[in-house]
Amino acid sequence: MDLDIRHLRMICAMAETGSVTRAAARMGMSQPAMTNQLRRVEELVGGALFVRSRSGLEPTPLGAQVIARARMVLAEIDALFGDLHADSGAGEPVALGSVHTGCVAGIVGMLGEALPGREVSLRIEPSSALLADALARGHLDAALMGIMEGFDVPLAQPVVSRTLVPRYPIFITLSAGHPLAGRDEVALTDLRDEPWVAPPGSDDGSLAALRASCRAAGFEPRLRYEAPSGAASTLVAGGHGVRLVDPTWPPHPGTVVRPLAGEPQVARLIVAWRRDRLGERDAAALYRGLAEAFTAHVDDNPSFGAWWRAHPEVHPLL
Repeated sequence: MDLDIRHLRMICAMAETGSVTRAAARMGMSQPAMTNQLRRVEELVGGALFVRSRSGLEPTPLGAQVIARARMVLAEIDALFGDLHADSGAGEPVALGSVHTGCVAGIVGMLGEALPGREVSLRIEPSSALLADALARGHLDAALMGIMEGFDVPLAQPVVSRTLVPRYPIFITLSAGHPLAGRDEVALTDLRDEPWVAPPGSDDGSLAALRASCRAAGFEPRLRYEAPSGAASTLVAGGHGVRLVDPTWPPHPGTVVRPLAGEPQVARLIVAWRRDRLGERDAAALYRGLAEAFTAHVDDNPSFGAWWRAHPEVHPLL
């Protein structure tokens, strides 16, 4: 037996739904048939892809690797065999959503060049789950979304996606006067006694990912504050807490941004769009524009710029 596209979609459906039953319903298969197919795939790759937990199916370390690569393959296939007809909505405005990354300042300008004749509006959300919902409801045409490793934000047809950055680390921001501020990187275990500003967009897995990483490091994070990005930066600058940040953000005055040792928090960046709003050419132009906007801001944070150049394997498409 050889792996085919159907098997890749099956594995991703199981990861996204956390259930063989729900994945089988999505794929139009019976549960026994899906279970048998999973066993055959696991025999082929040489190990178990999922384990059962109280919350449902969870990927094994091998499963997480297979799922990550399957998503990249499927995203490229969907982009290749997407809408092959004339672009729909030519000349119409494009409603774009984005998570709060450092490249948002350059997005509109880059897309104005990439999509000439189409006015681009931008909606920034703290949560990729909110962006996925807005896409599904037709309130957005496309979105730049960050997905935490180990967590999924399902996308419903006619929404398709393509991976922009398959893997990048989440950094930590501290007060410039913090005892750890002078280090090149900060160990998560050294933050066990710190008060935390909770990450925004907890419905997309960011809060669960923080808790999981801290528990793996042997402690429970003390989540003392909930605040939007601007207010959170002020809290950190005042020495009242620490918080996770997108690595492309330059340090706010009075703060430093540092990598976390061992990369305990990892995400991927995807571009998602509605195929009934953007055709093949415009979707490709959107992707290129967002890629240019992202790479133009890589060096806004020197620590991330150094990481980016040291890991060319994570941006082969850029």
